[in-house]
Amino acid sequence: MKRALITGITGQDGSYLTELLLGKGYQVHGIIRRSSTFNTGRIEHLYQDPHEPEQRLVLHYGDLTDSSRLVTLIEKIRPDEVYHLAAQSHVRVSFDEPEYTGNTTGVGTTRLLEAIRMVGVDTRYYQASSSEMFGATPPPQSEDTPFYPRSPYGAAKVYGYWMARNYREAHGLFAVNGILFNHESPRRGETFVTRKIARAVARISAGIEQNVYLGNLDAVRDWGYAPEYVEGMWRMLQADEPADYVLATGTATTVREFTQWCFERVGLDWEKHVQFDETYLRPTEVDALIGDASKAMTDLGWKAQTMPEQLAHLMVDADLAALDR
Repeated sequence: MKRALITGITGQDGSYLTELLLGKGYQVHGIIRRSSTFNTGRIEHLYQDPHEPEQRLVLHYGDLTDSSRLVTLIEKIRPDEVYHLAAQSHVRVSFDEPEYTGNTTGVGTTRLLEAIRMVGVDTRYYQASSSEMFGATPPPQSEDTPFYPRSPYGAAKVYGYWMARNYREAHGLFAVNGILFNHESPRRGETFVTRKIARAVARISAGIEQNVYLGNLDAVRDWGYAPEYVEGMWRMLQADEPADYVLATGTATTVREFTQWCFERVGLDWEKHVQFDETYLRPTEVDALIGDASKAMTDLGWKAQTMPEQLAHLMVDADLAALDR
Protein backbone atom coordinates (compact mmCIF):
# COMPACT_ATOMS: atom_id res chain seq x y z
CA MET A 1 0.00 0.00 0.00
CA LYS A 2 1.46 3.37 -1.03
CA ARG A 3 1.63 6.09 1.63
CA ALA A 4 1.02 9.74 0.78
CA LEU A 5 1.53 12.77 3.01
CA ILE A 6 -0.59 15.86 2.30
CA THR A 7 0.02 19.27 3.84
CA GLY A 8 -3.08 21.45 3.59
CA ILE A 9 -5.31 18.37 3.67
CA THR A 10 -8.25 20.34 5.09
CA GLY A 11 -8.30 22.75 2.14
CA GLN A 12 -10.21 22.49 -1.11
CA ASP A 13 -7.45 20.70 -3.03
CA GLY A 14 -6.43 18.60 -0.06
CA SER A 15 -9.91 17.18 0.34
CA TYR A 16 -10.31 16.27 -3.33
CA LEU A 17 -6.81 14.82 -3.47
CA THR A 18 -7.53 12.70 -0.39
CA GLU A 19 -10.63 11.28 -2.08
CA LEU A 20 -8.63 10.50 -5.21
CA LEU A 21 -5.78 8.77 -3.38
CA LEU A 22 -8.04 6.76 -1.10
CA GLY A 23 -9.90 5.62 -4.22
CA LYS A 24 -6.58 4.42 -5.64
CA GLY A 25 -5.81 2.35 -2.54
CA TYR A 26 -3.35 4.70 -0.82
CA GLN A 27 -2.93 5.21 2.88
CA VAL A 28 -3.21 8.98 3.30
CA HIS A 29 -1.57 11.01 6.08
CA GLY A 30 -2.51 14.64 6.52
CA ILE A 31 -0.98 17.47 8.55
CA ILE A 32 -3.40 19.77 10.35
CA ARG A 33 -2.76 22.75 12.59
CA ARG A 34 -3.97 22.65 16.17
CA SER A 35 -7.00 24.88 16.65
CA SER A 36 -9.61 25.37 19.35
CA THR A 37 -12.27 24.99 16.65
CA PHE A 38 -12.69 22.16 14.18
CA ASN A 39 -11.51 23.00 10.67
CA THR A 40 -11.89 19.57 9.09
CA GLY A 41 -15.30 20.09 7.48
CA ARG A 42 -14.10 19.34 3.93
CA ILE A 43 -12.77 15.89 4.93
CA GLU A 44 -15.38 15.01 7.57
CA HIS A 45 -17.01 12.48 5.22
CA LEU A 46 -13.64 10.73 4.83
CA TYR A 47 -12.78 10.54 8.52
CA GLN A 48 -11.95 7.12 9.94
CA ASP A 49 -11.81 6.15 13.59
CA PRO A 50 -8.17 5.62 14.66
CA HIS A 51 -9.23 2.37 16.32
CA GLU A 52 -10.22 0.81 12.98
CA PRO A 53 -7.64 -1.86 12.02
CA GLU A 54 -7.82 -0.94 8.33
CA GLN A 55 -7.56 2.83 8.86
CA ARG A 56 -6.27 4.53 5.69
CA LEU A 57 -6.71 8.20 6.60
CA VAL A 58 -4.49 9.41 9.44
CA LEU A 59 -4.27 13.00 10.66
CA HIS A 60 -1.26 14.47 12.48
CA TYR A 61 -0.80 17.81 14.20
CA GLY A 62 1.96 19.88 12.67
CA ASP A 63 2.87 23.30 11.31
CA LEU A 64 5.04 24.62 8.49
CA THR A 65 6.78 26.92 10.96
CA ASP A 66 7.97 23.97 13.10
CA SER A 67 11.00 22.30 11.48
CA SER A 68 11.53 19.65 14.14
CA ARG A 69 7.95 18.47 13.91
CA LEU A 70 8.21 18.13 10.13
CA VAL A 71 11.34 16.00 10.51
CA THR A 72 9.58 13.82 13.09
CA LEU A 73 6.56 13.30 10.82
CA ILE A 74 8.63 12.45 7.73
CA GLU A 75 10.63 9.94 9.80
CA LYS A 76 7.48 8.39 11.27
CA ILE A 77 5.37 8.22 8.10
CA ARG A 78 8.12 7.63 5.50
CA PRO A 79 5.77 8.58 2.66
CA ASP A 80 6.13 7.40 -0.92
CA GLU A 81 4.64 10.68 -2.11
CA VAL A 82 4.43 14.14 -0.52
CA TYR A 83 1.91 16.70 -1.74
CA HIS A 84 2.76 20.13 -0.37
CA LEU A 85 -0.47 22.14 -0.65
CA ALA A 86 -0.46 24.12 2.61
CA ALA A 87 0.02 27.90 2.41
CA GLN A 88 -1.39 31.25 3.36
CA SER A 89 -3.07 31.25 -0.03
CA HIS A 90 -5.31 34.33 -0.08
CA VAL A 91 -3.66 36.88 -2.39
CA ARG A 92 -5.39 39.97 -1.00
CA VAL A 93 -4.66 38.95 2.59
CA SER A 94 -0.97 38.50 1.73
CA PHE A 95 -0.67 42.28 1.37
CA ASP A 96 -1.91 42.64 4.96
CA GLU A 97 0.27 39.81 6.29
CA PRO A 98 3.37 39.73 4.05
CA GLU A 99 5.77 38.41 6.70
CA TYR A 100 3.47 35.57 7.76
CA THR A 101 2.83 34.71 4.11
CA GLY A 102 6.57 34.55 3.42
CA ASN A 103 7.23 32.45 6.52
CA THR A 104 4.59 29.83 5.75
CA THR A 105 4.14 29.85 1.98
CA GLY A 106 7.81 30.47 1.19
CA VAL A 107 10.15 29.34 3.96
CA GLY A 108 7.72 26.63 5.05
CA THR A 109 8.45 24.93 1.74
CA THR A 110 12.18 24.89 2.54
CA ARG A 111 11.51 23.40 5.97
CA LEU A 112 9.56 20.52 4.42
CA LEU A 113 12.10 19.89 1.65
CA GLU A 114 14.95 19.95 4.17
CA ALA A 115 13.09 17.50 6.42
CA ILE A 116 12.84 15.08 3.49
CA ARG A 117 16.55 15.50 2.73
CA MET A 118 17.63 15.09 6.35
CA VAL A 119 15.61 11.92 6.91
CA GLY A 120 16.77 10.51 3.59
CA VAL A 121 13.39 9.05 2.73
CA ASP A 122 12.90 7.90 -0.89
CA THR A 123 9.85 9.94 -1.85
CA ARG A 124 8.32 11.93 -4.69
CA TYR A 125 7.48 15.55 -3.90
CA TYR A 126 4.77 17.77 -5.37
CA GLN A 127 5.09 21.54 -4.91
CA ALA A 128 1.85 23.53 -5.27
CA SER A 129 3.06 26.43 -7.37
CA SER A 130 0.69 29.12 -8.62
CA SER A 131 -0.23 31.15 -11.69
CA GLU A 132 0.17 34.20 -9.42
CA MET A 133 3.92 33.76 -9.94
CA PHE A 134 3.48 35.12 -13.47
CA GLY A 135 1.73 38.26 -12.23
CA ALA A 136 2.39 41.09 -14.71
CA THR A 137 3.86 38.88 -17.47
CA PRO A 138 1.45 38.96 -20.46
CA PRO A 139 -0.56 35.80 -21.26
CA PRO A 140 -0.63 33.10 -22.38
CA GLN A 141 1.68 31.75 -19.68
CA SER A 142 3.50 28.41 -19.94
CA GLU A 143 6.31 26.60 -18.12
CA ASP A 144 8.84 28.83 -19.95
CA THR A 145 7.18 32.18 -19.17
CA PRO A 146 9.24 34.51 -16.92
CA PHE A 147 7.85 35.19 -13.45
CA TYR A 148 6.78 38.69 -12.38
CA PRO A 149 4.83 38.30 -9.12
CA ARG A 150 2.63 41.20 -8.04
CA SER A 151 1.84 40.18 -4.46
CA PRO A 152 3.60 38.83 -1.37
CA TYR A 153 1.80 35.55 -2.03
CA GLY A 154 3.11 35.38 -5.60
CA ALA A 155 6.64 36.25 -4.46
CA ALA A 156 6.53 33.55 -1.76
CA LYS A 157 5.36 30.98 -4.31
CA VAL A 158 8.24 31.92 -6.64
CA TYR A 159 10.63 31.24 -3.74
CA GLY A 160 9.00 27.85 -3.12
CA TYR A 161 9.16 27.02 -6.84
CA TRP A 162 12.90 27.64 -7.03
CA MET A 163 13.58 25.75 -3.80
CA ALA A 164 11.82 22.69 -5.22
CA ARG A 165 13.89 23.04 -8.39
CA ASN A 166 17.05 23.42 -6.28
CA TYR A 167 16.39 20.26 -4.26
CA ARG A 168 15.71 18.40 -7.50
CA GLU A 169 18.92 19.56 -9.17
CA ALA A 170 21.24 19.68 -6.13
CA HIS A 171 20.04 16.67 -4.12
CA GLY A 172 18.40 14.44 -6.73
CA LEU A 173 14.94 14.64 -5.17
CA PHE A 174 12.03 13.68 -7.43
CA ALA A 175 10.43 17.11 -7.06
CA VAL A 176 7.87 18.65 -9.42
CA ASN A 177 6.17 22.03 -9.57
CA GLY A 178 2.52 22.06 -10.52
CA ILE A 179 1.84 25.60 -11.75
CA LEU A 180 -1.92 25.53 -11.36
CA PHE A 181 -4.11 28.32 -12.66
CA ASN A 182 -7.25 29.22 -10.71
CA HIS A 183 -9.27 26.13 -9.90
CA GLU A 184 -12.54 26.32 -8.03
CA SER A 185 -15.36 24.19 -6.65
CA PRO A 186 -18.19 24.24 -4.11
CA ARG A 187 -15.50 23.55 -1.48
CA ARG A 188 -13.67 26.79 -2.23
CA GLY A 189 -13.31 29.12 0.75
CA GLU A 190 -16.09 31.68 1.03
CA THR A 191 -13.72 34.66 0.82
CA PHE A 192 -12.38 33.64 -2.62
CA VAL A 193 -14.15 35.58 -5.36
CA THR A 194 -15.78 32.72 -7.29
CA ARG A 195 -17.26 31.10 -4.19
CA LYS A 196 -18.16 34.50 -2.77
CA ILE A 197 -20.17 35.25 -5.92
CA ALA A 198 -21.82 31.82 -6.16
CA ARG A 199 -22.80 31.82 -2.50
CA ALA A 200 -24.16 35.37 -2.68
CA VAL A 201 -26.20 34.55 -5.78
CA ALA A 202 -27.81 31.60 -3.99
CA ARG A 203 -28.61 33.75 -0.95
CA ILE A 204 -29.93 36.65 -3.05
CA SER A 205 -32.11 34.22 -5.00
CA ALA A 206 -33.49 32.92 -1.69
CA GLY A 207 -34.21 36.45 -0.44
CA ILE A 208 -31.63 36.25 2.36
CA GLU A 209 -29.39 39.00 0.98
CA GLN A 210 -29.75 41.83 -1.54
CA ASN A 211 -26.23 42.62 -2.78
CA VAL A 212 -22.70 41.31 -3.22
CA TYR A 213 -19.68 43.62 -2.97
CA LEU A 214 -16.83 43.11 -5.44
CA GLY A 215 -13.63 44.84 -6.53
CA ASN A 216 -12.04 44.69 -9.99
CA LEU A 217 -14.59 43.24 -12.42
CA ASP A 218 -12.20 43.50 -15.36
CA ALA A 219 -9.58 41.07 -13.98
CA VAL A 220 -9.12 38.14 -16.38
CA ARG A 221 -8.57 34.65 -15.00
CA ASP A 222 -8.36 31.06 -16.22
CA TRP A 223 -10.85 29.18 -14.03
CA GLY A 224 -11.07 25.39 -13.94
CA TYR A 225 -12.62 22.68 -11.75
CA ALA A 226 -10.53 21.59 -8.76
CA PRO A 227 -11.21 17.79 -8.81
CA GLU A 228 -9.73 17.62 -12.31
CA TYR A 229 -6.62 19.52 -11.21
CA VAL A 230 -5.79 17.23 -8.30
CA GLU A 231 -5.71 14.32 -10.73
CA GLY A 232 -3.11 16.32 -12.65
CA MET A 233 -1.07 16.58 -9.44
CA TRP A 234 -1.14 12.80 -9.04
CA ARG A 235 -0.16 12.23 -12.68
CA MET A 236 2.91 14.45 -12.26
CA LEU A 237 4.25 12.14 -9.53
CA GLN A 238 3.65 9.02 -11.65
CA ALA A 239 5.88 10.25 -14.50
CA ASP A 240 9.21 8.58 -15.25
CA GLU A 241 11.16 11.82 -14.73
CA PRO A 242 10.40 14.90 -12.59
CA ALA A 243 9.36 18.03 -14.49
CA ASP A 244 7.27 21.17 -14.00
CA TYR A 245 3.80 21.53 -15.50
CA VAL A 246 1.13 24.19 -16.04
CA LEU A 247 -2.48 23.06 -15.51
CA ALA A 248 -5.13 25.36 -16.98
CA THR A 249 -8.19 25.49 -19.24
CA GLY A 250 -6.59 27.96 -21.67
CA THR A 251 -9.68 30.18 -21.61
CA ALA A 252 -10.04 33.82 -20.54
CA THR A 253 -12.90 34.92 -18.29
CA THR A 254 -13.43 38.24 -16.54
CA VAL A 255 -14.84 38.50 -13.05
CA ARG A 256 -17.75 40.34 -14.68
CA GLU A 257 -18.50 37.39 -16.99
CA PHE A 258 -18.30 34.87 -14.15
CA THR A 259 -20.67 37.04 -12.11
CA GLN A 260 -23.10 37.32 -15.01
CA TRP A 261 -23.16 33.54 -15.52
CA CYS A 262 -23.87 32.97 -11.83
CA PHE A 263 -26.81 35.39 -11.78
CA GLU A 264 -28.18 34.06 -15.08
CA ARG A 265 -28.36 30.62 -13.45
CA VAL A 266 -31.10 31.92 -11.13
CA GLY A 267 -32.72 34.30 -13.63
CA LEU A 268 -31.52 37.55 -12.07
CA ASP A 269 -29.91 40.69 -13.51
CA TRP A 270 -26.43 40.92 -11.98
CA GLU A 271 -26.22 44.69 -12.38
CA LYS A 272 -29.07 45.15 -9.88
CA HIS A 273 -27.21 43.32 -7.13
CA VAL A 274 -23.47 43.95 -7.57
CA GLN A 275 -21.88 46.85 -5.67
CA PHE A 276 -18.31 48.10 -6.00
CA ASP A 277 -16.08 48.14 -2.91
CA GLU A 278 -12.53 49.44 -3.27
CA THR A 279 -11.52 47.41 -0.20
CA TYR A 280 -11.25 44.40 -2.49
CA LEU A 281 -8.79 46.04 -4.89
CA ARG A 282 -5.17 44.90 -4.68
CA PRO A 283 -2.39 47.49 -4.29
CA THR A 284 -0.83 45.95 -7.41
CA GLU A 285 -3.30 44.29 -9.75
CA VAL A 286 -2.77 41.23 -11.94
CA ASP A 287 -4.65 41.98 -15.14
CA ALA A 288 -4.71 38.64 -16.95
CA LEU A 289 -3.71 35.03 -16.25
CA ILE A 290 -4.36 32.51 -19.04
CA GLY A 291 -2.51 29.21 -19.02
CA ASP A 292 -1.04 27.04 -21.76
CA ALA A 293 -1.28 23.43 -20.55
CA SER A 294 -0.15 21.79 -23.79
CA LYS A 295 2.90 20.20 -22.09
CA ALA A 296 0.65 18.47 -19.53
CA MET A 297 -1.52 17.16 -22.35
CA THR A 298 1.49 15.82 -24.27
CA ASP A 299 3.38 14.30 -21.33
CA LEU A 300 0.62 13.37 -18.88
CA GLY A 301 -2.50 13.06 -21.02
CA TRP A 302 -4.16 15.70 -18.83
CA LYS A 303 -6.72 18.17 -20.16
CA ALA A 304 -9.30 20.31 -18.37
CA GLN A 305 -12.86 19.14 -19.04
CA THR A 306 -15.01 21.69 -17.16
CA MET A 307 -15.06 25.18 -18.68
CA PRO A 308 -15.71 28.41 -16.70
CA GLU A 309 -19.40 28.83 -17.53
CA GLN A 310 -20.12 25.22 -16.52
CA LEU A 311 -18.12 25.83 -13.36
CA ALA A 312 -20.16 28.92 -12.48
CA HIS A 313 -23.43 27.01 -12.85
CA LEU A 314 -22.09 24.04 -10.90
CA MET A 315 -21.06 26.24 -7.98
CA VAL A 316 -24.34 28.15 -7.83
CA ASP A 317 -26.31 24.89 -7.93
CA ALA A 318 -24.25 23.55 -5.01
CA ASP A 319 -24.86 26.65 -2.89
CA LEU A 320 -28.58 26.55 -3.69
CA ALA A 321 -28.69 22.91 -2.63
CA ALA A 322 -26.84 23.77 0.59
CA LEU A 323 -29.54 26.29 1.48
CA ASP A 324 -32.22 23.63 1.10
CA ARG A 325 -30.54 21.25 3.55
